[in-house]
Parts: sequence; C-alpha cells; structure tokens
Amino acid sequence: MRTLCASTLIGEFFVIGFAGLVAMKDPDLSMTTVWTVCGAAMVLSLLLCGVITRPGGLQLGWALQIALVVSGFVVPLMFFMGAVFAALWWASIHYGRKIDEAKARFAAAQGEAAGGAS
Repeated sequence: MRTLCASTLIGEFFVIGFAGLVAMKDPDLSMTTVWTVCGAAMVLSLLLCGVITRPGGLQLGWALQIALVVSGFVVPLMFFMGAVFAALWWASIHYGRKIDEAKARFAAAQGEAAGGAS
C-alpha cells in the first residue's frame, strides 16, 4: 500500500506546483500567498510519503485530497484534478491493502513449504 500511496502523493506534488503557477495569474492573489499555501501543500505531500503507514497517515492523506478538491474555488480545473487524485488515493489504499494481503499469504505459504521440506 505504501508504494501506491506514495506514488499518488508524488504526482500530487507536481499537480500542486502547476496549480500554483496557474493561481499566480489571478490578480486578486499575491505571489506570497499562493506559494505559501502551495509550498505547504507540496511539503505535506512529500512528508506524507514517509508517514503513510503510521497512525493518522491515511487520514492526513484524505485531508490533502479534500484540500485539493476545495482548491478548485481558486483554480477551477482543480475540482477535476482533485477528484481524480481523490479517486487515485482511494484506489491506492484499496488495492494496496489487497496487494499487502496477497504478499502476506504468499510469504506464509512459502514459510509452510520451507518448513514442510525440512
């Protein structure tokens, strides 16, 4: 699960950066505000890569997904991109858990086969 979730978060890192570039064109927003918010979100996405498997890691990831969707009020395309990444986040968690379970079953079967062969 960790690999899939981290891949999604790295993709979000770049999308957030590009959204910041688009948001800079809004005359109502200062460059400082845009890059403070985008920078914080980009750093969060990178830090989350390391804490996905810790308690609260997945919940922080969901909070980032919600923030991406809400950022659509500033950059309208982010409604779509946020929804896409929220779906990817769900799929990363869902299928990542299935992969982890399959790996555990395989490792247990290998352990039994090695134990029976001795």
